[in-house]
Amino acid sequence: MLQIGDEVVYFSAVFLLVVLGTRSATGASLLTAFLYVFMVMFRFPPVPGDQAGRVLRPRAPSGGVPVVAHRGGSHDAPENTLAAIREASRNGATGVELDLSFTADGVPVLMHDETVDRTTNGSGPVSKLQLVQLKRLDAAACHRLKDKFSGEKVPTLQEAVEECIRHQLTIFFNVKDQPDKAVAVLHEMYKKFPVLYNSSIVSSFEPKVIYKMRQTDPNVVTALIHRPWRLSRFGDGTSRSLSTSGQLWMGVLDVLLDWAHHHILWKLCGVSAIFMQKDFISLDYVQYWAERGVEVVGWTVNTAVEKHYYQNLLKIGYITDSLLEDCDPHY
Repeated sequence: MLQIGDEVVYFSAVFLLVVLGTRSATGASLLTAFLYVFMVMFRFPPVPGDQAGRVLRPRAPSGGVPVVAHRGGSHDAPENTLAAIREASRNGATGVELDLSFTADGVPVLMHDETVDRTTNGSGPVSKLQLVQLKRLDAAACHRLKDKFSGEKVPTLQEAVEECIRHQLTIFFNVKDQPDKAVAVLHEMYKKFPVLYNSSIVSSFEPKVIYKMRQTDPNVVTALIHRPWRLSRFGDGTSRSLSTSGQLWMGVLDVLLDWAHHHILWKLCGVSAIFMQKDFISLDYVQYWAERGVEVVGWTVNTAVEKHYYQNLLKIGYITDSLLEDCDPHY
């Protein structure tokens, strides 16, 4: 829970900023009061701690921290496939992270990119392909182990959910866009497979997705995904904008977004976890969220040194592309 002291500091800061900007104490008071009432009326309480704990702290086979296979473990098997789910289970993962997308005929499937070009032998946007067309593609065609997994198909969401339940894996649903459609589909999955309430979490970079999910079904465990400076810079640190003014403006938006994630959005949505890019996590950061009843999960942790840091020092769960060996960093 947000501490009372936090609320005083945050809304005092808002008040001071508005006063400085408008030079009107009355206007600042009214706006601050409005924001406070809005937060009280429209925020969602988090799910019970024991339920969140079952999802975020399942017992690891080795007795260590939870380890989640990113896209099913994209280094060890073709990403977002049933083969990847089976490999992740075989290699000791406690869960898998899966990306939700939709075909032209509205069927929910697993696919990270907007197009099928990078991961299959096909081309074009997923949203322009019918399910029958998608099922003809080889989802292993571009993978480093394509001979071993040749002929692997792009699974539907339900096929993937059933496979995860069969292997008793926690599911980290990643929703990138289309919040209304995604939330409706996931809500149906939770009704069809009630075990998901204690074995899955819905996550997104977009707060509107998480808010919509909690609004539709407040019993679902949720998480916000965050990487500081993601609006102004790519994951490797290079600038997204060629102009100085564009870079400066996006940097300002990044600061505001980061502040909102840490002080407003998490409470408004009632999330149980923050999925943070691995390079921005420290013991102090983990403690900050622990005091608020929120779990921290790091992504994407791909080397033995990093995994040792997470397992033995931070003692928190992490998402990785491989459970078997070091692999290239994921941006």
